[in-house]
Parts: sequence; structure tokens; C-alpha cells
Amino acid sequence: MDWVTELPPSFNRSYNACLFIVDRYRKTHIFLPCHMDDTAIDTALLPWNRFISHTGLFKNIISERDFKLTSELWTNLHRFFGTKLPFSTAYHTQMDGLAESIIQTLEDMIRRFLELEYKTSVHSSTGKTPAILEKGWNPRIPAETLRKDLVYIHPTASSFKMMLDKVKQHAKQKWDKSHKVPDSKLGYLVLVSTLNFNNIKGPKKLKDSYAGPFVIVALHGSNAFQVELSGELENKHPTFPVSLIKPYQPADKELFPVRNPNTSTLSQVKQSENKEIKKGDLGVNIKENILSDIEIQYMRMNGWQNQRYLTQLNS
Repeated sequence: MDWVTELPPSFNRSYNACLFIVDRYRKTHIFLPCHMDDTAIDTALLPWNRFISHTGLFKNIISERDFKLTSELWTNLHRFFGTKLPFSTAYHTQMDGLAESIIQTLEDMIRRFLELEYKTSVHSSTGKTPAILEKGWNPRIPAETLRKDLVYIHPTASSFKMMLDKVKQHAKQKWDKSHKVPDSKLGYLVLVSTLNFNNIKGPKKLKDSYAGPFVIVALHGSNAFQVELSGELENKHPTFPVSLIKPYQPADKELFPVRNPNTSTLSQVKQSENKEIKKGDLGVNIKENILSDIEIQYMRMNGWQNQRYLTQLNS
């Protein structure tokens, strides 16, 4: 279940959003016009008044962590009816990919059929459709192509269920070959991917691929972990899918005696961005705050290969 928002206002009530619900088995979808500022009560009444009398109560409702769906009203209502409310995690297409696909399909349908619907609707001032006045004939609409004979629902549904199960199993096996779930437990240290973090300070090209380490504080099944974030990431949602997490391997103290695991490249660059780099007969000035406890070292140009080019660059 999800929303498509920021739509142009329609009908007398000026609907500007659409709540859609998809059956994962039959791929049947229900579109319910609504408003972007609807409350939790309005959202709860939509499915109850429109189609629960036809379909019955749900077993599971997979949705995002919208404030309407995490409210006490929504959770207590479905707990009373025995409906489970699992929440999807961000950037986890295995769980909410069907909803994202329906959003794209709905937006594509709206673009195509709005123009067709307008051209085949009778205008109040002319008494004719715009298509008649423009071309002299109405375009063929999808309703005219429907077959009139009955459809054998049950044999077709059984056959498609078997095919969908095979496709789902094949996709799962293909995914599991290249993606292994990390062996992590409560209290383990892990690194979190920064691929989807767009508001981290510092140069984007120097951004660390992973941030951390962070401690695992909760397990949400085998597909998502909750970690205790700190620093620049403490305001972000702490739950991540396993695809964005990898185990933390501490540095070897003998091979890397001065490496500080709590200092990232971003923090080092931030510390040194206002420092002055000396010129003259000195080539490179390696600052102490960049290399932790190593003393300041200077490398002179004398004896370097390509000394002529370095001298020109320094001047």
C-alpha cells in the first residue's frame, strides 16, 4: 500500500493524491482518490468504506513508515482484526518493488488516458466531442475492444499462480547466489553504506563508501538491522537492509599502528580544509591532523624525477 501524491486536483472534491492497494498474488490493484493532507482517520476509512466489504480483511499490509500508518489508531485497529503491519525499508526493492512499479504504471496511464478521455467527452458548449470537431470521428476506446464471452477465472488463476511461484523462486535463487546475508548479531559492529546519503558534508568524490562502525541494537528478521547512529548520521533512520551493511573488520594494530577507526576521510578533510599549505622549496606538507600521530614530514624537490615540471607547478 502506498500513495501517489502531487496530482492535479480533480472532481468536485479536488482530489490531489491517490491511495493504491495491490494484491501480491493476483496483482489486482485498487485506486482510491484522496487528499495529501488526509489524517489517519481519513486513511483508515478509505479502504473500510470502499472495498473491504468485497474482499474481506487483510492478512498483511506492507507499507512505508508514513506517520498515518504508524499512528496508534491505524496500528490498534488492525491489531484488533488480526492484520500484520510489516514496514518496508528504504531502497529495498525485494519488498516494495511491486508498489514502485504500480506507481510508474499509474502515472503512465494518467498521462495517456487523460488526453484520450478529454477528446472523447462531449463538451457542454458545443454538444460534440473535441475529436469529432477536429477529425470527424471518435478514436477507438479500450471499452470497445473487450470480449463479451465469460472468462474461466479459477483454472487461469491456478495456472498463473504456479508460474508466478516458479518465477519468484528463480529470482530468489539468482539473488541469493550473489548476495549473502552477513552473519551479524546484537552488539556486532557493522559498516553502513553511504550510497544513498546525499546530505553528508564535504566533497562528494571524497565521501567514504561506508560509514561506521556502528553497533547493531535490533534485528528486524534476517533482512534488516537497526544500528545506533552517531555524528552526521544520527538524525537518519537507523534501520537498513542487509544489502547496505557489511561486517566491520578492525585494523591490524601491527600493520597500521596509527590508524584511528573512529576518524573517517570526511572528518579528516573537514579538519584540514582551512589549513595553509606552504610553498617555496618545499614540495608537499603532510599535516599532523591528516595522518594522526605521525610527525610532520617534508619532502623536498631535490632529487625527484620530473623536477622541472614540479618547479614550474610550484611557481
